Amino acid sequence: MNRTALRFALYLSIIALGIAAPFIVPGIRTQLSFLWIMIVFALTWDILGGQMGYNSFGNVLFFGVGMYACVLIQQHSGLSYFPALFVGIAAGGLVAVAFAALLGWGILGLRGHYFAIGTLGLGIAAAEFASGWDLIGAGSGLVTPLYPGAVGGRETFFYFPCFILAIVTFLSLRRLYRGRFRLAINAIRDDEDKAEAMGLHTTLYKTVAWCIAAFFLGLAGPLVGNLIGFIDPRDVAFASSSYGVWMLLMAILGGKGTLWGPVIGAVVFHITQELFWTYLLGWQRVALGLLVMLIVIFFPTGIVGWVRERWPERFGQRVDEQAQRTADQ
Repeated sequence: MNRTALRFALYLSIIALGIAAPFIVPGIRTQLSFLWIMIVFALTWDILGGQMGYNSFGNVLFFGVGMYACVLIQQHSGLSYFPALFVGIAAGGLVAVAFAALLGWGILGLRGHYFAIGTLGLGIAAAEFASGWDLIGAGSGLVTPLYPGAVGGRETFFYFPCFILAIVTFLSLRRLYRGRFRLAINAIRDDEDKAEAMGLHTTLYKTVAWCIAAFFLGLAGPLVGNLIGFIDPRDVAFASSSYGVWMLLMAILGGKGTLWGPVIGAVVFHITQELFWTYLLGWQRVALGLLVMLIVIFFPTGIVGWVRERWPERFGQRVDEQAQRTADQ
């Protein structure tokens, strides 16, 4: 079986398993929904952090903006539940892109640690602003519209949009990374000054990359908000200390700068985290901190990078056996 057939079989297996999962294990539908959202988190963070070399801690801003935009439309549009939900999800993505475009031309002029600190400030500032805005519940939070279906139906219903969003995000980035876009943002990562000198409009590409990440996060926000049923500005919408950091950790764990790395990292991280919360209650944050240390120490290039170093020939890399033996000695 050639690689194309294997890849097709892998994609088909993932889709089949994803469709069947909520019926096979209905008791963990919410956790499965969050697994797909975590994959979206990791993939969108890697657009800037892995492919472009800009470590952003502020992507959670777009997640929260999309979440609030959707719920406001659901509450004030006068539409019934499902039309208002779908209009709100679309609006969440568009509003997030608008924020990314407006902020991008300014903050993407920063580089290195300055950019990371600046984006961290965005998430914190957004949480404080939302905590003081009465229209969206301020610090008391906001209850989403009640799902009109049967008890337990909400978890099943929102599982599938989360699953579809993760698949669409993956396939969209896979297509983008096959063209000029990936070459351009990789050039920015390798040497931005040289890329500019060669005529590449770096600010434009950086802004477009951020807008792409914002769009998918703006779609994810409404799904999570309605799945949970309650939006807290600090702990859900603009949760910089959790979602904002997890995005980075998942991409690094799997292997940033790759397509499958963030996916693998998200799956491993989410499963490990759920096990910590189940069996180490009270010590789960300590265990999570130790996990972060292990990621940095033992997997500096991520799981995919480690596998590539161990078995380079499986990734189409030719290895000089004599040189390899010398290096091993």
